[in-house]
Amino acid sequence: MTNKTDKKIKPAGTELTEKVVSLNRVAKVTKGGRTFSFAAVVVVGDGKGIVGHGLGKARDVSEAIAKGVDDAKKNLIRIPLYKGTIPHEQKGKYGAAHVLIKPASDGTGVIAGGAMRAVLEIAGIHNVLAKAHGSSNPHNVVKATIDALTKLRTPMEIARQRGISMDKLFNG
Repeated sequence: MTNKTDKKIKPAGTELTEKVVSLNRVAKVTKGGRTFSFAAVVVVGDGKGIVGHGLGKARDVSEAIAKGVDDAKKNLIRIPLYKGTIPHEQKGKYGAAHVLIKPASDGTGVIAGGAMRAVLEIAGIHNVLAKAHGSSNPHNVVKATIDALTKLRTPMEIARQRGISMDKLFNG
């Protein structure tokens, strides 16, 4: 079993794109009136198998998004891609959020709900079937999706762990 820390990577000058998954306005009532602050859940990725998520909180929307992007860049992971999809079916969970992601044939597109869709598209997955169960909290769904993606293994990793050749893995 691989550690989650094994897949963390450092961005090597790659061009990362960012997407805001959710933006929450929080009001704090004080003696002088209401004070608003914002919390932004952001995902970043390069579209080639690198993805990360972050949370930023600030009094201003743009500052919250910027903090979220900085946090996401600290949590980047590399995921295996296979012909524009994922190598195998995988489940992930975080808190009460459970997700299921399945590989799909070419031309299917990304069939997923809001928070999951953002993570999968930013990661560079073009064909996938996904379903979120349980909690619909965007922050937990993003973390559950990242959990499922970290558990993905390439055929080479599986063959090496089992101590068999690639031919034997595919031909039984």
